[in-house]
Amino acid sequence: MKPDETRPHTEPERVLFFARDLPNVCSLTGLLAATLGLYFAIRGTYPLALTALLWAVVFDWADGLIARRMPERSADQAAFGAQLDSLIDIVSFSVAPALLLLSVGQFSPWFIPGAFVVLATGVLRLSYFNVFGLVDGSSYRGLALDNNVLVLGLLFVLDVATIRTPKLGGQWFYVVVLYALALTGIYAWQLE
Repeated sequence: MKPDETRPHTEPERVLFFARDLPNVCSLTGLLAATLGLYFAIRGTYPLALTALLWAVVFDWADGLIARRMPERSADQAAFGAQLDSLIDIVSFSVAPALLLLSVGQFSPWFIPGAFVVLATGVLRLSYFNVFGLVDGSSYRGLALDNNVLVLGLLFVLDVATIRTPKLGGQWFYVVVLYALALTGIYAWQLE
């Protein structure tokens, strides 16, 4: 591979060269959003924490869209961006949700196992993705790490909203049984 002739030669210059790359600026903006999410989670301001983390998702998706529209990016810029994105994903979509869980639990030691599970599954998921990548050009197996935040955002909205839901009983029991049977059949078929 021929070295990139436009790349600066000293180490600090090279880091700044990569950091100024537009998709990487977008990734770093997502990291800023995640940092705000961490801050607000520690402060116990959960709506702002989740808002910041949702913006981290937006910037995470945007950096890839921008990168794909820049065919003039060098292989070095793309490789640096992939690593940067991966490291930011750990902070935004594993560390931040784990800290949010600890904060909601008022930093009780009882919440440490849950926070560990969030962190461990995030690290394992991202490690698997970094090694094996996409199944095809546009999809991969399992849930993306940023889905943690999308689900958390919905859970918090449902928790703080004054939504009344009826107690499901009677005929709903049969609906749940049919649902469980259908999913059992699908999962059994997938195991074959």
